[in-house]
Amino acid sequence: MTLDPLAVAAGTVDDVRRSELAAFLRSRRERISPEQAGLPRGPRRRTPGLRREEVAQLAAVGVTWYTWLEQARDIQVSAQVLDSIARALMLDRGERGHLFALANSADPLPETDCPGITPALRALLEQLEPFPACIQNARYDILAYNRTYRHLLCDLDAVPPQDRNCLWLYFTHPDWRAGTADRDEATRAITAKFRAAMAEHLTEPAWKCLLKRLQDASPEFRQLWARHEVIHPSVQRTRHLLQPRVGMLRLDYTSLFTGPQPGARLLTFTPADEESHDRLQRLLALVRAEESLARTAG
Repeated sequence: MTLDPLAVAAGTVDDVRRSELAAFLRSRRERISPEQAGLPRGPRRRTPGLRREEVAQLAAVGVTWYTWLEQARDIQVSAQVLDSIARALMLDRGERGHLFALANSADPLPETDCPGITPALRALLEQLEPFPACIQNARYDILAYNRTYRHLLCDLDAVPPQDRNCLWLYFTHPDWRAGTADRDEATRAITAKFRAAMAEHLTEPAWKCLLKRLQDASPEFRQLWARHEVIHPSVQRTRHLLQPRVGMLRLDYTSLFTGPQPGARLLTFTPADEESHDRLQRLLALVRAEESLARTAG
């Protein structure tokens, strides 16, 4: 970000940054129509784009607080609130980065690439097919996956990278929820595991940001979170998943750390019976056939 030297001379760098932030927010707000945001236009709309109170509603923040932000007031803004505003204003990756830079805050959004995922790990994921496998971090962000895992409950490639998180998918994605035959048990378990894991990350923006998103988006998550249940991540069990194209799958999962220290982990799903094994093979065959047709068409 390059600041105007004349503006800096007239005030502090923080003053200029706040003014730039206010102008940027106004410009992004004015370009979004109510229809784009899923809001009624109403008969007496004079403001181009969204009103301030509508942005505040979409971002689940106070109207007065958001107004002060657009007025360049000297107020504190957290990373998780900036994340909510970025989503409400439908910012792309470059605009989001600009927003966080103007606010002088670190972006908690996980990157699509992770330096800990080596070519060897990606090759291992592929060799595990037809068994579904992925690499997750402690926050349940899905960092890499093979073709079978990609198509297990939905097409993960069609999910925005920032939404490739198991908690987010369990509580908000209709296909993921519909395919989880043991959803009540699964959502309760992953919420309890997330709470246990978060004890070591209470002040980290990325964790607080994910927690706020879940609480804002899902009453079911808020109810489970309020129970204060904890489960150690090492607890294993058999999953029951309804794959739309091949039917019910009974899968045992195993979680292995990918390095000497806890962090990223390899999660594999192995069939608990012969029928599930056959259905996984059939799923992979379908995916390979679709890929072959796509290459031919291209």
